[in-house]
Amino acid sequence: MTRARAAQLLATPMAALLVAFAGAPLIMVVALSFWSFDGLEYHPDFTLANYVEVFSSSSTWMILLNTVKYALITWVLTLLIGFTVAYYLVFHVRKLAVQIGLFLLCTIPFWTSTVIRMISWVPFLGKEGLFNSALLATGAIDQPLEFLLFSDFAVILTYVNLFTLFMLAPIFNSMAKIDRNVIEAALDAGATHGQILRDVIIPLSRTGIALGSIFVLTLVMGDFFIVRVMSGGQSTSVVSAMKNNIDQLYYPQAAAMAVLLIGVVLLLVSVILRVVDVRSELAK
Repeated sequence: MTRARAAQLLATPMAALLVAFAGAPLIMVVALSFWSFDGLEYHPDFTLANYVEVFSSSSTWMILLNTVKYALITWVLTLLIGFTVAYYLVFHVRKLAVQIGLFLLCTIPFWTSTVIRMISWVPFLGKEGLFNSALLATGAIDQPLEFLLFSDFAVILTYVNLFTLFMLAPIFNSMAKIDRNVIEAALDAGATHGQILRDVIIPLSRTGIALGSIFVLTLVMGDFFIVRVMSGGQSTSVVSAMKNNIDQLYYPQAAAMAVLLIGVVLLLVSVILRVVDVRSELAK
């Protein structure tokens, strides 16, 4: 038996599980998106009415743009924070034990519930919260800052707080594999620290950046709870609109919106994978 054949046989059980628990529900969602609903009964007939309603609605496109806006802003901020922290841990902390300890310190917030971490921002950012109270006490402001809570700012801040580790971990892993001799050779050749960062560290960390980007974008695009709570109901996302349709029993319309969202997420992921060949990079 060849090595390739043996690898295929070993991967068969996992592939079967993925098809059963991921592929089958996805096929059901796509099939349901073509059903019709008259307000009383569902009819398993093939119709494009749900897609026509979704694509012809200006509110749907506004909601989609709002979702993409949240995803891109969160992606930029988590990338900056995650890359900076990973760079510090790998290249400025010399002892491996200290590196691992500081990295584990970054995971402490994940030791508690996501809901608790999200809700904890409410008493901190509220009009009478700790942050506004501190600013008022120091005389920095005359009245509480209202944009801190129940706004897009609060939504993005919560996303960054919850998802930065998903960007940090793969970048840290990629940077830790960089051979220090390469950096020493660049220094000996007269390269500046900025040139080393641009021409050596960032290219060799691209696999971690790509994986972290996929994690963050998919997590934000698939969220509805954070945007609903932290915006105070003043903003929405595609998944929030889907949830409203499901609550009203409009399952075919919700399925059509789900297919649209899956298409957008796959487009974003395909762009990332086209820029970075993750498979070949991980095989090195």
